Amino acid sequence: MTQPISILLCALGGEGGGVLADWLIDAARHAGYPAQATSIPGVAQRTGATTYYLEVFPTHSRELGGRKPVFGLNPLPGRLDLLVSSELLETARQISNGLSSADRTLLISAGNRALTTQEKMQMGDGRLDDAALVQLLQQHSRASHVLDMASLTRDAGTVVSAVMLGSIAASGVLPLQRADYEAAIADGTPTDKLSASQRASLRGFSLAWDAVQNQKTQSRYVDAVLAPKANATSALANAAHELPSSLASQFPAATHEMLTLGVDRLMDYQGQAYADLYVQRLRTVLATEPAGQSAVTQETARWLALWMAFDDIVRVADLKSRASRWARVRGEVKAKDDDVVKLFDHFKPGIPEFAALLPKPLALTLTRWDNARVVRGKQPLAFPIKVGTHSVFGMVMLRLLASLTWLRVRGHRYAEEQALIEEWLSAVAHGSAQSAALGLSLARCGRLIKGYGGTHDRGRDNLLHILRHLAQGAAFDSPAERAHAIDQAREAALRDEAGIALDQTLRAHGAPAREVKAQPIRWMPRPNANSQPRPVPPR
Repeated sequence: MTQPISILLCALGGEGGGVLADWLIDAARHAGYPAQATSIPGVAQRTGATTYYLEVFPTHSRELGGRKPVFGLNPLPGRLDLLVSSELLETARQISNGLSSADRTLLISAGNRALTTQEKMQMGDGRLDDAALVQLLQQHSRASHVLDMASLTRDAGTVVSAVMLGSIAASGVLPLQRADYEAAIADGTPTDKLSASQRASLRGFSLAWDAVQNQKTQSRYVDAVLAPKANATSALANAAHELPSSLASQFPAATHEMLTLGVDRLMDYQGQAYADLYVQRLRTVLATEPAGQSAVTQETARWLALWMAFDDIVRVADLKSRASRWARVRGEVKAKDDDVVKLFDHFKPGIPEFAALLPKPLALTLTRWDNARVVRGKQPLAFPIKVGTHSVFGMVMLRLLASLTWLRVRGHRYAEEQALIEEWLSAVAHGSAQSAALGLSLARCGRLIKGYGGTHDRGRDNLLHILRHLAQGAAFDSPAERAHAIDQAREAALRDEAGIALDQTLRAHGAPAREVKAQPIRWMPRPNANSQPRPVPPR
């Protein structure tokens, strides 16, 4: 008995999954094959997954003699013929639901990722391993194609649904011709009268068709998909300014790539003098390493550049008002040259952000006043601001704020961060002089500094506690044991935002746990005396 060909389409909200399902149904019916589609829409645009289930009967309608096939409304575990997804983790999620079969299912997936909230929330690098996800695809499919759909979509100037349609057509799972799919996109419009969006969709369709056809002739495709991610640092280094020959001769070749990125970042952040300070600090660390070794310097170069370019309101205003951002936003919404785009940015700076740019006496006075308000049960003072970045007034305001780099170096926050950076670098240099392993462990502690606001403060406090109680103070028999303890403490801090794991690790190595910080009591308004208590429903 002939069975329908079952297809599951997986996309993210706003990617055109519904359009793709309609295209497939139209293509099947254009070729004369019965077809049916059902959908499970996501929660909202870009916040949920959308899945569309299709069945196409592989017998032409004229051969059925007026009979109509019976279609299913939802996929059955292990019975899928084709699973197509626009995101790698979404593909793995459908596999975990048992829908894919190693002896039946053909998988077509994007190799691109849209990071989940859980991945972004991690203190350390919470990203899942793309190579492991691809391996999962291979284990649970009879064959698979992993494409860089984001690049294909961008090159064609279209949406990912057109790329997914091209990959489906090239897979050969459906008994349709290429012309049937292209006719669905054209929707009856003559070739010379196609709209710009239809032409872009056909370009994306063609690029995906070629990509799948090329993969069919190759024995491996994983390297081609994942290599761009593995070489991301090299690509950034090529885009950055070239390292001057005077600096290149002072540092080992292994450090040049990271040094180039660091210098370029700090030149953009504060200017030449600040980049020179970065290089001077790295020279100090390099001087503690044996000749021919540079692992500590290379690791320090990474985290030092990130810490020195700490986020503040000047940096935020600069990034928000750049021409490159405006061009990126217009590209994301696919605005034409004559389209009017309005862009609003929402800010909520508080007292710490303003105090950061003030001299120390004024900054401390202002923060003490705000802290006193919090102790009395009030919320920290903040100023919600809505700025129309598309307007002349909004752009001028942001550019004026971005020009305050001269004020940044005179502010309390700058002086405080530089002092803490020097304390960390001193510990790294001292540890490197004792042992390369100890110096490397201390350099990697720079990972603890990330984010802004409370996240930044928490990471900074954890780093200082490790420096002052494990790098110093606690007794160890050898530098290697001290390095091992620091590694464990660092990983514990990155694993647990609350710091419970860090405190346990500190105690296990003879160091004191972090001090408990006082938390203000939040007072709630008294209920109205005339209001009646809400009745409790009977059980």
